[in-house]
Amino acid sequence: MRTTTSICLLLFLFSFHAHAQFKKGDRMVGASIASIFYNNTTGDVTVGSVTTHSLNKNYSISIGPMYGWFITNKTVVGGTLNINPTGQTVSYESNGNTYQKDKTSGLNLGAGAFARSYFSNDGSFLPFGQFAINGGVIQQKTSGFYYGGTAPSNYKLTYKGESSSGSFVNISALAGVTKMLSESVGLDIYVGYNYSSTKNNFHKTTQYDLEVDGTIDNEIKSESSSTYTNHGLLVGIGLQIFLGKK
Repeated sequence: MRTTTSICLLLFLFSFHAHAQFKKGDRMVGASIASIFYNNTTGDVTVGSVTTHSLNKNYSISIGPMYGWFITNKTVVGGTLNINPTGQTVSYESNGNTYQKDKTSGLNLGAGAFARSYFSNDGSFLPFGQFAINGGVIQQKTSGFYYGGTAPSNYKLTYKGESSSGSFVNISALAGVTKMLSESVGLDIYVGYNYSSTKNNFHKTTQYDLEVDGTIDNEIKSESSSTYTNHGLLVGIGLQIFLGKK
């Protein structure tokens, strides 16, 4: 139903025949939405007479506000912001009791620059190519617990972790089209390639409660570092407002 509604909405928007003509000195203000993702997954695994129920909830949103100037009647350069909150919660239940739960939340904040070139500055459908680079800081937190063992050797493990000195860099090359909805408002639809690199340092504290009596019997603190690179396909939409010279 949602897919059908989205398709109908796009067809309705594309039915407009608005016209635009860009000029040197015009401004472009808007935001690109690279991805919005939310997932809620449940599952049951039975081993013998024991059934384990799992619940996984996660989301990711990537929004990029942008502001640019036409340095020619077809080329825009400007700055962007990167706002990317993420979250995930995974829990496991057996016989109505939750014996494990893990929660992760994160936020990437950054800034960068872009250059966009339109193949035409006059019309209703305006194809473009765009190159962008941005970087910033990473904030991430984790927490959780786990009940293990059997009496009298049962225990509870709890942990908390937080990142420090995390950073990221994104480089993207896009191809898309701006569909003008009015003389000053356009809808972007684009696909492209994205390269990203992240570095992060993580501090974690793990506590053990033996016999689950509320007393912390052991505590371990650890530090870790990670570096990841990713090559991926980028698909998104955006909304742009085109303004004349001030």
